Formats: sequence, C-alpha cells, structure tokens
Amino acid sequence: MKATKSNITRALPLHTELEACDNSGAKIIYIISVKGHKTAKGKRQAAGVGDFITAVVKTGNTEMRKQKVNAIIVRQKKEYRRHDGTRIKFENNAAVVLKDEKGNPKGTLIKGPVAKEAAEKWTGIGKIASIIV
Repeated sequence: MKATKSNITRALPLHTELEACDNSGAKIIYIISVKGHKTAKGKRQAAGVGDFITAVVKTGNTEMRKQKVNAIIVRQKKEYRRHDGTRIKFENNAAVVLKDEKGNPKGTLIKGPVAKEAAEKWTGIGKIASIIV
C-alpha cells in the first residue's frame, strides 16, 4: 500500500450502497466502516477512492449474501482533484471485494475503469484492472 498524491474528497458516508465491479459473486455492497478513519464526535465516517472499507453484501449469489467483506473503493461519482490540477469523476460508485486484508482481490477481473489512485495504492487491484484512468 502506497500513499496517494491527490487530495481525494471522501464522498461516500456510512450506509452507502455501492456496486461490486468484479466477478466475486457480490452485486451490491453496503458500507459499515472505513478502516483508519478518525472523525470528531458526532460526525460520520466517509470513504473515497482507494479507501479500505468493511461492507455487507446486500445482493449477489447465495453464498455471498449477508456476508461481511472487505473492499477497496475504485470509483466515485463526486469529483476529486488530482495533484496536477485535473478533476476526475465517474458514472457510478464502485468497489472491489477482497479475499484478505493485504489487498488481494477475490475476483479475477474488474468490470469498468479503475481510478489511478486506487491502482497505485493497492497493487493487487492494479494487476487485474483492464482500464486505469
């Protein structure tokens, strides 16, 4: 895991439903916590591109449903600014389900583009991504 150069807006608070964009068997996941995120009292945790989250599988195949999984966010609708001044946003909010806490993905392919920040920070995701934006 590497540090990111861009200042990513954390636009996905707790209880947000995301699309699982890999072939792990999950379709929609629900954020329940963000690893390493600290907030002031009364504020909700929020996640952005490249963040490690814990989620519950809402829809998917029968052995994945109702399971608690770890995931990495690879796309978000809210735009964020890169270090070179460009701003980037995606069509949907999406995450990749992990098989362990080291960042190794459970699936073998990722559907759709992956943010460059997530691919650089988590090399396991960068290896199986077809498009890196």
